[in-house]
Amino acid sequence: MVSRASRSGRPRALPVLLLLPLWVAGCAPAALGELPAGAAFRAAFSEQGVAWVSSGRACVARAPSFRPECPRLPAAVDVAWNAANAWAAVPGLGVIVTLDRAARTVPVGPVAALSGAQVYREDGSAVTFAGAPASGLPGVGFRAAAAVTGGDGRDYLLVGGEVRRVPDGAVLSRGAAFLSVTPDGVVGSAAPQVETPWGTYRLLGGQLERLDVAGRVVASVPHGPGRVGRVGSLIVTVEASGGVRVFGPDLARAEQGS
Repeated sequence: MVSRASRSGRPRALPVLLLLPLWVAGCAPAALGELPAGAAFRAAFSEQGVAWVSSGRACVARAPSFRPECPRLPAAVDVAWNAANAWAAVPGLGVIVTLDRAARTVPVGPVAALSGAQVYREDGSAVTFAGAPASGLPGVGFRAAAAVTGGDGRDYLLVGGEVRRVPDGAVLSRGAAFLSVTPDGVVGSAAPQVETPWGTYRLLGGQLERLDVAGRVVASVPHGPGRVGRVGSLIVTVEASGGVRVFGPDLARAEQGS
């Protein structure tokens, strides 16, 4: 079985169905070298906080304290928020698991990416977070590098630099490195960014920038590489090292709760 540490530091077991063919032999973590290159660093933001995976290690930091918790798990490939739960995909075991709160394990097969609504497998097919069949993009030929649920409630995948809409597979843009959420959907972007009612925030050139509707930089603060997203009325960033920073809409540092 998979185990993870509780808040007290004692291991807490995650139930798994040992007889299912989705379970692979033993509980040894998948070697990080077996993970897709796009899995090196991903993050997901919601009203509850931020979750991220860096080099196979999955963590979650919930608002308002944004205190990181990194349960002991085999190598993860992606993270997402669904129904207020933070989830991680563990491809070596063919399961998704919750990162904190109530422990849940769902067999889903080999996962490439997670959105806020669905689990996308390596063959392009999809299931829900309960493991039920869902609409995917079968036959895309290779793994999705990222998945996200946009502001319009629809899912989008990043496949070979193309932003594809689920389930019709329409290609919305090409040459993208990231999927960036907007209030009415998703756009492909060259840098990590998020569009909010207060402007667009992006991490570029050693800065966290705030852009107005005309695309002009109206505020900036020094910031290294990372990911950026919206958590309620806050702008939150996370670095691959696990550092979490919290800002107000004007990019002033916000006080974090205890």
